[in-house]
Amino acid sequence: MSKSGRRPAYEIVADALRVRILAGELTPGTRLPPDAELRAEFGVGQSTVREAIRTLASENLVHTTRGVTGGTFVATPDIGQLSAHLEAGVTLLAAAEGVTVDQLMEVRQLTEVPAAGVAAYRHSDAHLEELRATIFDLSEGVGPEVYANNQEFHRILLRAADNPLLDLITVPVFRVIGTRFSRDVAPEGFWRCVDEDHRAILEAVERRDSMTAMTLMRRHLDHLGDVYKQMDLLRRQN
Repeated sequence: MSKSGRRPAYEIVADALRVRILAGELTPGTRLPPDAELRAEFGVGQSTVREAIRTLASENLVHTTRGVTGGTFVATPDIGQLSAHLEAGVTLLAAAEGVTVDQLMEVRQLTEVPAAGVAAYRHSDAHLEELRATIFDLSEGVGPEVYANNQEFHRILLRAADNPLLDLITVPVFRVIGTRFSRDVAPEGFWRCVDEDHRAILEAVERRDSMTAMTLMRRHLDHLGDVYKQMDLLRRQN
């Protein structure tokens, strides 16, 4: 806000266009009115309109193309971009306001437990193949591949539930957890337990046994939460 207390004109223009986009008046793929029309509507100059467009572009709400058929268009939502923004927000919230392990894991319980049940009857053969590919081989020790497979197992289950919002909401949370806790200092036997849990959950999903899949996922997340709290306590003590 300016020293006079008035908001910059570009923010007012950006806000007005944002409202139209989020309200569905301007749908994905729709071209925004040309600069001249926007200048006339808001009574502002070209630089103000351009700054408003840049603001919306930084929020991934619009994109601009050049050429005869070019212009500024309402962006089509991209789960990856939305997830990255949400992950950054969750990370800042966790750092600034001290979100607890229990609170982070509660979100996972509320989403991943029912998702495991839904995945048990919605999954495809391709999902099963992907899940099987993430099962650990601990004979060669624990390393980056095991960490990645652990996270991927949960992501595939979320995708198998066939609801992109589950992936959008949950993945940023367990990425924050993964960043917050160094997996190479996990207690002895941790990865063996994770491996056993994953195999049991996979077996229930293969049988399309929703109730068992949910029960096993709940126990698995309880186990993870207990270990993360131990690791969090050690981190604070050091």
